Amino acid sequence: MGRVLEAQGASVTAVAGYVPQGRLCNEELSSRYPEWSAEDILRKTGIRTRAIAAPDECASDLAFEAAKKLINREDIDPEDVDLLIFCTQSPDYFLPTTSCILQERLGLSTQSMAFDLPLGCSGWVYGLSVARALLEAGEATTALLLTGDTYTRYVLPEDRNVAAIFGEAGAATLITKRSDLPGHGAIGPFVFGTDGTGAEALIVRGGASRHPQKRRRLEMDGPRIFEFCLRRIPGLVHALLEKAELDLDDVDLWVFHQANRFMLDRLRKKTGIREERFAWRLEEEGNTVSSTIPLTLESAVVSGQLKPGMRVGVVGFGVGYSWGAGLIEWTHGGMQ
Repeated sequence: MGRVLEAQGASVTAVAGYVPQGRLCNEELSSRYPEWSAEDILRKTGIRTRAIAAPDECASDLAFEAAKKLINREDIDPEDVDLLIFCTQSPDYFLPTTSCILQERLGLSTQSMAFDLPLGCSGWVYGLSVARALLEAGEATTALLLTGDTYTRYVLPEDRNVAAIFGEAGAATLITKRSDLPGHGAIGPFVFGTDGTGAEALIVRGGASRHPQKRRRLEMDGPRIFEFCLRRIPGLVHALLEKAELDLDDVDLWVFHQANRFMLDRLRKKTGIREERFAWRLEEEGNTVSSTIPLTLESAVVSGQLKPGMRVGVVGFGVGYSWGAGLIEWTHGGMQ
């Protein structure tokens, strides 16, 4: 057995997700691309249907609904939240930051700190680390880490590989100071990495300053991303365990970014994680970018796979290239 994680002064108190009502199912994709059957798409991606935001729903709306669900369920006074981090790569506007809009909509205090974190599939892990650091430093006491993206707005109808992967959702994570419970609910340690040579493997070139006149189109080099993940992520998992002075079996549950089933199966086997200690939430929403990890945590709690006292490894990776992994001592119980 490895050592018990030292108290970090902050704890993940609750998670909540919001999934919009729109759906893009495999049968519809198959009708667009007759060379691909619905069964082939499911076998290749592990996705049966993708959650799609309504035309008038933006990333902030997805995050807002998740945050309201969490605030109401946990009976939180919005005035007590003094840190809001919104992770998105599809903001409502170039400026102001969408977190400012969410601060007002949620009724948070004007004394709160709010900022956007424009990261993709690694974003929730990065955001969790930043929130923990700010709480540890005494700059805040109660944090909302929100995620939300509307990637499908960037997908061209003829691009079947991208259309088959991405869905849309929002999530909210509550992180609070836990100085009253030393050694309980610890967050961390973390391990991170960046390799900008992979910037063009998943990119939207148009609309920003470099190419303002180009159409916004999501371009994905799937084989290149797959090779990156197989090369980097097993080492990331083992680097995290080494930093924490733990063995693989000391972690009760692993929650990876839900990229696609084929990739996750390969990563699980390559890292040596047992199937019963690996969580999934992919089939009914698709790859929801920065929201996949908190959505999967929520599902694991509801199903009973994740219980208070368990140690969870969270692993995010993708666009950038960017990657990060961390550990959480889980404290939260069931959810209505």
